[in-house]
Amino acid sequence: MNIEFAKYQATGNDFILIDNRTRKIHLAPKQIQRLCHRKLGIGADGLILIEPSEQADFFLNYYNSDGSQSLCGNGSRAGVHFAQQLGIIKNTTTFEAYDGPHKATFLPNNRIRIALHRVNSAERHPDGLFIHTGSPHFIKWVQQLEHFPVVPEGRAIRHDRRFEAQGGTNVNFAETLPGNTIAVRTYERGVEDETLSCGTGVTAAALAAAWQHGYTSPVHITTRGGSLEVEFSKQNESFDNIFLTGPAEQVFTGQINL
Repeated sequence: MNIEFAKYQATGNDFILIDNRTRKIHLAPKQIQRLCHRKLGIGADGLILIEPSEQADFFLNYYNSDGSQSLCGNGSRAGVHFAQQLGIIKNTTTFEAYDGPHKATFLPNNRIRIALHRVNSAERHPDGLFIHTGSPHFIKWVQQLEHFPVVPEGRAIRHDRRFEAQGGTNVNFAETLPGNTIAVRTYERGVEDETLSCGTGVTAAALAAAWQHGYTSPVHITTRGGSLEVEFSKQNESFDNIFLTGPAEQVFTGQINL
């Protein structure tokens, strides 16, 4: 089977994008793993199929590199950009994803603004907060983030028995900075490694900053892959009107025989 694809990156989080509006492409987890493998395949943190939807402009079918599924904030921006390149949408859209419908808008300077769902609560632990922003995230505040051992510490928390019911958790290590800014590094479940950025992760970290450190909207986030922005409305302990904004870029296109 010969598959045409586009390779994208969104603040260093990279994805394989495939037009599957005909629904002829059916990928097993092992095939997704092979395509995302950085030595044996194209190489990516995740894979996205753009498919038809009866309720929205398109369905954004996202897979982590291990074949599991979740919402991906950075991947959603990449998928929206790809949908525009395919001529499905123009400058605004409503699309379906793993956790339901989302709206997106194109902004200047190649930035895309994605609406996320309401967050009503956080689960408080002695060592951090657990927040679900379409994907499960644990946020731990640290100092000297640049030198923090993200992979071993993240892997230990990702498999902690506290999060077995969610199939494990993504883990975000965050540091407060001046100017309503935080820095975030993420160990991603499904990739099982640190990624250069995680959209739902920085969103969870921004909400944690508002909960625990009094940050206000918009929160600016720096990651190893670039800068993002999270907006929200805070109502007591709940958050609504949550938006994630950042860039998405098509890197190259190609074909692969699977």
